Amino acid sequence: MNKKRTNEKSVKRFEENPIIRTVDIKPSLESMKVECVLNPGVFSFKDKIWLLLRVAERPVQDEGFVSFPILDKNGGIEIKKYSLTDPDLDVSDARMVTYKGKMYLSTMSHLRLVCSDDGIKFYEPKDFSNKIFGKGELETFGIEDCRVSFIDGRYVLTFTQVSENGVGVGLMTTSDWVHFEREGMIIPPHNKDCAIFEEKIGDKYYCLHRPSGIDLGGNFIWQASSPDMIHWGRHKCVLQTRPGMWDCARIGAGAAPVKTKAGWLEIYHGADFNHRYCLGAVLFDLADPSLVLARSIEPIFQPEADYELTGFFGNVVFTNGHVVDGDTLYLYYGASDEVICGATFSISYILSTLLIKA
Repeated sequence: MNKKRTNEKSVKRFEENPIIRTVDIKPSLESMKVECVLNPGVFSFKDKIWLLLRVAERPVQDEGFVSFPILDKNGGIEIKKYSLTDPDLDVSDARMVTYKGKMYLSTMSHLRLVCSDDGIKFYEPKDFSNKIFGKGELETFGIEDCRVSFIDGRYVLTFTQVSENGVGVGLMTTSDWVHFEREGMIIPPHNKDCAIFEEKIGDKYYCLHRPSGIDLGGNFIWQASSPDMIHWGRHKCVLQTRPGMWDCARIGAGAAPVKTKAGWLEIYHGADFNHRYCLGAVLFDLADPSLVLARSIEPIFQPEADYELTGFFGNVVFTNGHVVDGDTLYLYYGASDEVICGATFSISYILSTLLIKA
């Protein structure tokens, strides 16, 4: 990685942003169009930086109609198509299609593997299982927003499973990125944004996750522990939204927390009621990660560049992946639900803002 980036500024966007656009990714089928490339999981493997992209596709649209794909229980693609003049159709949100009161996603997502020698120019590798699609009745609307943790010599992937049954957390593991073991749904609906700590604390694995409350509760960050990363319990709400602030509507974990001398540092996303997504940070105690030591008052990163302000769903920066090199955090993020970008952060700088202001 190019360390010169952080010498100029404690937080700096890559000059090459956006580093991946929709036109850079081929659709999985000729009949499909890539609408969004977003929110990659990030990891190091074979001396390269790898991104596990979320690729959102739908059929090429015919004038006057909306069409979108879903998977049947056997993994086959079914295309649904409706006239835009149909009074039972609601497409007011670009991310969703509602027909006769039933909600679908306007696109279907799968995971796509790309790699880079310099962390900036990415390409699809050969000899790897570079496409991971939804499978089974819990993933008929696709799989999304993968986080990658390296634990006990294996890569652990947590991702969002989407179907008409709801939105939950799936898990799979691999050691070579060719062979995968699918463990199914580990946290049931409605839940997402699951990031697993990259080492045991005591004799337990820990994760952050985000259930969605209806009426009581809210979109808060919770924590749980597990003896095996499959069975999770002792759930505890560790971070809530804050009225009147940049993270007043919903919050969710980014990638696995970074272990520092001061504590476990987690970069998280927060949104307000105008659906503006920013990034903040929170510090958890090393021995008891349910204890919050400090938290961002202001965002550490917010939409400012043109490619972050406008796009498929504008005014969004969203991360679930990074790599660490000394004091430098190389953070990869989705911008406006459409392109992939990168930025560098000084970990010590982030910690100093938390300890001073929290």
